[in-house]
Amino acid sequence: MVFALPWALVAGFGRFGGMFALAAQVCAMSPGLPGDYLRIAFYKLTLEKCSLESRISFGSFFAHPSAVIGQAVYIGSYCVLGSCRIGDRTQIASHVQILSGRRQHPRDASGNIGGASEGEFQTIDIGPDCWIGASAIIMAPVGARTTIGAGAVVVHPVEDGVVAVGNPVRVIKGASVASPE
Repeated sequence: MVFALPWALVAGFGRFGGMFALAAQVCAMSPGLPGDYLRIAFYKLTLEKCSLESRISFGSFFAHPSAVIGQAVYIGSYCVLGSCRIGDRTQIASHVQILSGRRQHPRDASGNIGGASEGEFQTIDIGPDCWIGASAIIMAPVGARTTIGAGAVVVHPVEDGVVAVGNPVRVIKGASVASPE
């Protein structure tokens, strides 16, 4: 916590957006186990809620201080996470992106793309006991005890207790899949 405190102060404990992004990215590049401890301590001091029992690997960072990290969460390397709530015991593989919704950069009547200041942001919920596979892109809520396959793109909510894969994601095993009998 002592080593994270200066970065938390620079970020205004999560209240200074630009400085939060700078400090989060610096902490993301701290190597090894000491870097893992630095990141989790920094986020304990700056995010809305963060458990010290969790682990955030090298290269991963949160883009918004409004995020919540439950207990015993694992986040692999090189993940970029927006405004999200991650449930207890969820594991997130490397290179996963959790965006703050699907409408962050709208187009105007002429078809020109707008900036993030004009966009619609939402907090993405990922339930407890989930597995999010490598390089998945999450833009909608994921239910509890759900597995999202590697490379999947989640554009619509995924229910509890299923396995979902593909782009766009589709359920291949679980409550909404008919039995082969």
